[in-house]
Amino acid sequence: MNPNNPLSQYFRQPALYIRLPSQGNFYPEGTLAMPQNGELPVLPMTAIDEITYRTPDALFNGQAVVSVIESCVPNIKDGWSVPSIDIDAILVGIRIASYGQNMDFSTECPQCQTITELALDLRTVLAKMKTPDFEHSIKHGDIEIFFKPLSYKEVNSNNQVQFEEQRALQMLPDLNDNGEANQEKVMALSHALKKLTEITVRTIAQSVSLIRTPNAMVNQPEFIQEFFKNCDRSLFNDIRDHLVKIKSDSELQPVDLTCPECQFKYEQQLTLDMTSFFDRAS
Repeated sequence: MNPNNPLSQYFRQPALYIRLPSQGNFYPEGTLAMPQNGELPVLPMTAIDEITYRTPDALFNGQAVVSVIESCVPNIKDGWSVPSIDIDAILVGIRIASYGQNMDFSTECPQCQTITELALDLRTVLAKMKTPDFEHSIKHGDIEIFFKPLSYKEVNSNNQVQFEEQRALQMLPDLNDNGEANQEKVMALSHALKKLTEITVRTIAQSVSLIRTPNAMVNQPEFIQEFFKNCDRSLFNDIRDHLVKIKSDSELQPVDLTCPECQFKYEQQLTLDMTSFFDRAS
């Protein structure tokens, strides 16, 4: 930004301020300029941001999300480093800043199947976002395991591998009497299962910040990943269940609704569909 530009007073201004669920923790040094009051200014999207977010390749590889975050939340210097627990809050804040607090959505009553069009106040969504508990550790024998959220880069990378494996499976021929096709399918399924297992192990290892033993403090990713490839099943399952609980605590909370037709009360789960979340009509 050129400070000498006489038009600078007409540039976009912060439309709201948000608090991060992470409270600014887990950011690598130099990637976040946290204000003293803990509230980050959020700017509306520019026309360039909108074009970027509608570019399929940039949306798929995560660059669109990163570019929009860095543009609209300038206190975040590196969008790839954003902890996964902050992504939803940031994107909801950017949508409010860009298009207003209300978002139209459709809901179907599970009791009478009536479809209703509603306007959701996204400010209530922000207000319900929790700060997950990453201070709780797990002790197993004489070791203690500490946790951290994945970065957006790690989440996006893991998701891309999963997507590629699923797409490869969809392109395989159906099982039939052709032995060759069957063999190809079996080999591909075996490869996909191995790959998905590797992703699970890698994701769990990436979620561990430190393993403390009586003789060492281990935080090297390669050592931690090797540990999870060789630890006993019960410990692995305990850690996986603990991380699932943390993840559920950090997800968007469902909206309480009442069907206008039959008065049935139910919850509507919220998801951020990146392909449509920033459409004005959504």
